[in-house]
Amino acid sequence: MAPSAIETVPVYSDRDGQVLEQISDNVDAVNVLKANMKKEKALHEASEFDAEKNKTQFRQYEDAKESVKEFYREQHEKQTVAYNLKARNDFKFKTRAEMSIWEAMEKFNTLIDESDPDTDLSQIEHLIQTAEAMRRDGRPRWMQLTGLIHDLGKLLNFYGSEGQWDVVGDTFVVGCAFDLEANVCSESFKGNPDWGHEIYSTKHGIYTPGCGMDNVMISWGHDEYLYLVVKDQSTLPDEALAMIRYHSFYPWHKEGGYMDFMNEKDHAMLAAVRSFNPYDLYSKSDEVLSVEELKVSLSPLGFIL
Repeated sequence: MAPSAIETVPVYSDRDGQVLEQISDNVDAVNVLKANMKKEKALHEASEFDAEKNKTQFRQYEDAKESVKEFYREQHEKQTVAYNLKARNDFKFKTRAEMSIWEAMEKFNTLIDESDPDTDLSQIEHLIQTAEAMRRDGRPRWMQLTGLIHDLGKLLNFYGSEGQWDVVGDTFVVGCAFDLEANVCSESFKGNPDWGHEIYSTKHGIYTPGCGMDNVMISWGHDEYLYLVVKDQSTLPDEALAMIRYHSFYPWHKEGGYMDFMNEKDHAMLAAVRSFNPYDLYSKSDEVLSVEELKVSLSPLGFIL
């Protein structure tokens, strides 16, 4: 037989076999990712999981427990410009805890949000419900991660807060007139020392129209705190940062207040927050999910505070 016709059979070592096996595993992983990407919804595509929910039962503050109304009285009276400047200054210089996402979430087992009229679940259960609703609805993985961590700023409750009034609750702009039509329990703003201030009580206060939401001071709490953490420590997109910072800013994204301050970027951020909101709000009526079971599907969404 001519030499050119002789078929050379390659000889593989154990090392070559391991490399091939790794390549095969990587190909399988890529195929899984491709399949998941095909199922993903566009960011602004309507959510499906809440299509049949009775949405009138949520955020009913007139019929809320007295403890919820008392919470908002305290929050509205104490969230002043002076306090907000102090809180942001403290954030820059205070030493904070470092922990994994699961360590942070497990601390929530003892925290019930006093401002929330819709649920008495612990915070870890709420985070799981939000992320799982997004996963089932085909939202991008970065959005699932955002849903899983969006309330982690409530760790402030364990690290130096003055009470729940500077941790939870609807947020609003300080440094300008309180929007009585857009905010819940708004009559209690009249007890705030900034009420009637010669500058802070004017429509635009210390701001100018079109200055952009990045340049207004929103009442201090878990949203603002986590936003400041993740914008420097993560690669989450701007839409995710907006979801974190504004998800409790119902006077803006639900009631249409404070629109004068928006710039061009804010219109895109507002749309992103509105896409996020159904999963945060309407998942609260879903069944309680097993944290241990869902750790398997959500564990790749790692994050360090």
